[in-house]
Amino acid sequence: MTLALIALAVWCIVRGWGGLGVLLGIVFLILAWTLRPRLARPPEEGHTFRREDAPALHSLIDEVAEVAGTRGVDVIVVDTDINASVMTCGLRGQRVLTLGLPLWEMLRPQQRVALLGHELGHYSNGDTRRGFIIATAYRSLLTWRYFLAPTADPAPAEIAVNLVYLVPRSLIRGVLLILDRLTSSVARRGEYVADSFASRAGSTDAAVELMDRLLIAESAATTLRREANKPRGGRRDPGQAEEGAERLWEILAGDVESIPEREYERRRRVGAAREHRVDSSHPPTYLRRERLLACPSAPAAVVMSDDHERRISDELAVVRRRLAEELIRNGFDG
Repeated sequence: MTLALIALAVWCIVRGWGGLGVLLGIVFLILAWTLRPRLARPPEEGHTFRREDAPALHSLIDEVAEVAGTRGVDVIVVDTDINASVMTCGLRGQRVLTLGLPLWEMLRPQQRVALLGHELGHYSNGDTRRGFIIATAYRSLLTWRYFLAPTADPAPAEIAVNLVYLVPRSLIRGVLLILDRLTSSVARRGEYVADSFASRAGSTDAAVELMDRLLIAESAATTLRREANKPRGGRRDPGQAEEGAERLWEILAGDVESIPEREYERRRRVGAAREHRVDSSHPPTYLRRERLLACPSAPAAVVMSDDHERRISDELAVVRRRLAEELIRNGFDG
């Protein structure tokens, strides 16, 4: 479709039609430019760690990557989301791991290994949605849907335009639905396979515990919101931010560790009833947990030693403080 627009634009410009063709050609070229394939870019927000900045963390990731049958990442981006993800950027295929510090801080060492195993497992599981072709198709279709979206509270002329756009807009929605149906099962399979790598890397017990931690993400967000938005002398000045930053992550970890097993069991039942999931691309969390428990129990292939954990903590110390101060100064709205 993009190539057809470029060809149509060139034809209109060559034909001219007294200047009208040039104008139409420019419009079609602009459309083609917005629909062009794009290479993913690293996240702009967060703090970046290359191999030389965090050798201990990168070495842990390399160990987990070996278990997953792939290579490590080139860049680690640490931000304030209660989440983690991987992506491939640029022409050279730079691998980027985005690591939400709140999620990292609420996990125990082997649960962190399981988290890394899950994320790196996405490089090994053949999820076509993460590939260049399917991702570009999604982006192009979403761009078309944006261009053809109906005008709200339309004037009479806009009503006519909405009616003209009705057929192509319906076609776009239909193709999006078909593409989603064709790839959703692969995406779900990709998450289950990634969970199996989490089990191999950190142990089955750690991977199951990771599922439980995902069920209490909302509680962790509440803790962060309470602490980050807590009034301190009526305003958030640098001194207050520094004082609160000293304890923010310890408070978060302490609150998570204080949750009793009976509350986890209640969350599991509620999560199963409501089909809790990380996002729409993930299977329900309770099904992921049940699948892990149904498979033969696996020991940890990567064990994080106390020394390794301490070195990683030292590498993240500055960013832990900076992100905590940012949250306290600006508040947490996650």
